[in-house]
Amino acid sequence: MSEQKTVRFVITRQDGPNSAPYQEEFVIPYRPNMNVISSLMEIRRNPTNVKGEKTTPIAWDMNCLEEVCGACSMVINGKPRQSCTALIDQLEQPVRLEPMRTFPIVRDLQVDRSRMFDSLKKVKAWIPIDGTYDLGPGPRMPEKKRQWAYELSKCMTCGVCLEACPNVNSKSNFIGPAPLSQVRLFNAHPTGEMNRSERLDAIMGEGGLTNCGNSQNCVQSCPKGIPLTTSIASLNRETTFASFRNFFGSDQI
Repeated sequence: MSEQKTVRFVITRQDGPNSAPYQEEFVIPYRPNMNVISSLMEIRRNPTNVKGEKTTPIAWDMNCLEEVCGACSMVINGKPRQSCTALIDQLEQPVRLEPMRTFPIVRDLQVDRSRMFDSLKKVKAWIPIDGTYDLGPGPRMPEKKRQWAYELSKCMTCGVCLEACPNVNSKSNFIGPAPLSQVRLFNAHPTGEMNRSERLDAIMGEGGLTNCGNSQNCVQSCPKGIPLTTSIASLNRETTFASFRNFFGSDQI
C-alpha cells in the first residue's frame, strides 16, 4: 500500500499583540483541491504539531471564501495574497504562512486592519446621501466612465496592496494605494463629485500622494487586478490643478 500524501506547513504564530512570534510546523493529509483555508480548518480540527504536541488552534480571519470580502489576507510563501484562492497544488512546500506585518498583530495570522479603514474615512470613501427618502434614480454615468469605475469598485479592502507597498509601514502615515484609488472612484461618481475638493485636500496633506514612491508593487500584488498606479497618476494630475486653484483662488484653472 502506498504511503499517504501529506502537506507540511510552517506557520508563524503569535499569542497576542505584545508576545514574541514563533514558528510551528504541522503536517496534514493531502486531499485534492485543497486551499490554504481548508488546510487551516483541518489543523484546527486536530491542533497537533509535527512533534506530536497538542497546541492551541490557529487564529485567522475568513468570511466569504470566494475572494470577495478580503478578510483572509496573509503572507503565503513570502507573498501577500488571499488564502481562499491559494491552492495547495500550486504552492511550493513546505507552505509558509505569516501574518501581514503592515498591520498590528491580533493573534497568529489575524491582524487589525483599522489603519486602512481609518484612511478610507479620512478620504470620505462613500457617496453621501442626505436623508433616507426616495431621491429618484439620480444622474447616470456615461457608459465608458462606468466601465473603468467598475474596475476600481472591485476593491475588497483586503490590505494586500498596503502590505506590498514599501512606503506603508509603522514609521510612515502614508494612507496607501487602496484609499487613493477609492478617491478617484468616488470623485468620478456624479453625486460623489460634490465632495471632490474635500477628498483631494485630504490626499494633498500629510500621509497622502507625496508619500507614494511609485514602486509599482501595489498593482502587481492586487488580487483583483485594479489599475492602482493609473489611479495614482490621475490623482497626481488632479491635485496639481487643485493646488493651483487653491493658490490663485480661481475656479477657471
